[in-house]
Amino acid sequence: MDSDTKARIARQFIEAIPFSRALGMRLEEIGGGVAVISMPWNPDLIGDPERGVIHGGAVSALMDTCGGAAVMSHPAAPAGTATIDLRIDYMRAATPGAPLIARAECHHITRSVAFMRAVASNPGEDAPVAMATGTFTVERA
Repeated sequence: MDSDTKARIARQFIEAIPFSRALGMRLEEIGGGVAVISMPWNPDLIGDPERGVIHGGAVSALMDTCGGAAVMSHPAAPAGTATIDLRIDYMRAATPGAPLIARAECHHITRSVAFMRAVASNPGEDAPVAMATGTFTVERA
């Protein structure tokens, strides 16, 4: 399967997930084992009402979705995948009122497992909100 077809399938998959749509996720870039997904700030996703900070679960969902998209777009991977393990290190609170953007890279694939790294941040800010590593299934036909 060529990279354009993989990118189209990954985009359709992400846009078809109701949870991703509910969080407002938008695929910004995909291809060659890299994915970038943005998520707007939304008052319904606040986890700290005093400060207006997005809940860590929404950050986690963004990074998981972005990691899966990166795996799906890798040249050596088939189109399907599922999360096996996801470790997230929260570095700081997301900036209240600001969108989040995640960038994930699938850096290694074996016969049955793909490995990825991801970073989530607020656009225009140097310090990451969270960093993640994950493993995903590599589904063979």
